[in-house]
Formats: sequence, structure tokens, C-alpha cells
Amino acid sequence: MKMIPFLIALVLAFNFSHSQTFTLKSKDIGGQATDKQVYNGFGCSGENLSPELYWENSPAGTKSYAITMYDPDAPTGSGFWHWVVFDIPATTSELKTGAGNIVKNLLPAGAVQSNTDFGQPGYGGPCPPPGHGFHEYRITIYALKVDKLGLDKNATPAYVGFNLYSNLVEKATLIMYYKR
Repeated sequence: MKMIPFLIALVLAFNFSHSQTFTLKSKDIGGQATDKQVYNGFGCSGENLSPELYWENSPAGTKSYAITMYDPDAPTGSGFWHWVVFDIPATTSELKTGAGNIVKNLLPAGAVQSNTDFGQPGYGGPCPPPGHGFHEYRITIYALKVDKLGLDKNATPAYVGFNLYSNLVEKATLIMYYKR
């Protein structure tokens, strides 16, 4: 008889511990990008605002974060990096709408936005070729085991990615789609 309460407690503990996963969320985006996030250029006329992002249940050992936005469907042979930001302090759990605009200075102190495939730092929203169908935009947060990656705004997305995976604790991704 004493075993039953123990088993119930064990099942509850198991279910609770598995429901608390590192999660990335946004109040700005759902399944589709809107004109708010879409790039303003290359034939697109959006507002080019990075979405508000927040995360929950950060893993133990997290010392900083990084966020990327990547389009694997771009007709480049290697995809397209739309946003790369790293050295986000571990005390941060949210980025405001428009934080990807380097002029607005909305990122936490010490965070670095490096080059994207647009050839400059900062957020560049979706703008796939007309008639190319839906493109998938993966916004990923990386919990890292280091305070700083030791890189600057001139780092390429591939080099940042190498450093992210070398220091990764855990990651979470949101996906939005866009076509024109």
C-alpha cells in the first residue's frame, strides 16, 4: 500500500519535469510573417521589424544566448541568413519588437548583431522571389555555456554558427512562412 503514493509521486514528478522545456515564443508572429516583419527592399515593402521574442525554462548552465533567423528555401544553394545576434546576457528573457534595428539600440548591453546575407548587421525580414512559393523562416534561440563568443559584428553567419554549436547547451525554434 505504501508503494502506491510513491508511484503516484514518481509519475507526477516525471510528467512535470518533462513538460518544462526550453521554449521560444512570440506575441508578434504566428504561422505566417506579416508586413510588420517583411523586408523593405528587393521589391518588398514591409516594415522590416524583427519580432518580439521571449523564452522560458532556460536550461541549467546557460551563460548567454544567441538568436538567428534562417531561410533554408532561398534559391542560393546554401539558404539565407536574415538575422544573427549573440552575446545576449543570461539575465535576458525577451527581445522587443524592432530590436534587430541597429539604430534603435534596443538590444541588451553587450549583445552583438553580426553580418547577415544582406551584407550588414541587423535584422532583414523575409522577401523571397516572386512566385517561388512559401519560404520557411527559422528563428532559433541558442542557450550557450559561455558569456561571450569572442566575435564581433563582422563575423559571418557560418563562423557564428560554428561557435554556437561549439558552445551549445540547448536550442529552441519558432517557424514562420512567407511567400509573394
